Amino acid sequence: MPLDNMTEHNNRFGLELALGKDQAYPNQYDANLLQPISRSVCREKLPKQDFQGIDIWTGYELSWLDMQGKPNIAIAEFTIPASSPNIIESKSFKYYLNSFNQFQVSSQDRLKDQLQQDLSAAAGAPVEISLTTIDDYIHPPSQLKSFECVDHYPLDTPQYEPRPEVLTRLSDYNGNKQMLCSHLLKSNCPVTNQPDWASVWVMLEGAALTPESFLSYIVGYRGHQDFHENCVEQIFCDLEHALQPTDLWVYARYTRRGGL
Repeated sequence: MPLDNMTEHNNRFGLELALGKDQAYPNQYDANLLQPISRSVCREKLPKQDFQGIDIWTGYELSWLDMQGKPNIAIAEFTIPASSPNIIESKSFKYYLNSFNQFQVSSQDRLKDQLQQDLSAAAGAPVEISLTTIDDYIHPPSQLKSFECVDHYPLDTPQYEPRPEVLTRLSDYNGNKQMLCSHLLKSNCPVTNQPDWASVWVMLEGAALTPESFLSYIVGYRGHQDFHENCVEQIFCDLEHALQPTDLWVYARYTRRGGL
């Protein structure tokens, strides 16, 4: 992304990060690295502001020192309620987590308390945190079963911006719950323009999609710039508007970038 476009994005979201410049990762703990962004600004183009759900961030490279200087590692999972007033910009989140790398902490519980205090302050709502050893960690999407993957369907006239008008209702819907997934979701960070890769799962009741139209719609995010949270909320809004289901659930997991 050209630097002037980055500046425009940064001004919109109130960011003050030194994007586009060389910046060293910090080697001492600093909670001020966290950059909150107002959800109301992010959602200004969505037809709704209130969502029932959570944002889940996984920190795959959390490390710190004990009081003797010995390194410790864990995989952290941070759960932020969708009702929180702020999201946390991901680059600042990475810098913050890396600021613990050479920082001594008296215990894992003390580390967890500090993370919870800092992240809750940035999000403006209580953030839940779990710390898991490398050996015990199970990647949550591996537990999702019985979803039909739409990625093998042919794709006619692909376009690379979201087009909710391509979502087509299944005419012979039998009343059963529909469960679809795709591993082809890609969007672009509005701050750095780096690609964000994801899988997405949806469950619908009271209506159903043609799988081909769902694939076409998801591929449309390939050229789209937005935060992870907003993309998932936009998918929810578009499905809700197109189908008016009695029940709708949307879940996406983005792949790690910079350990987060």
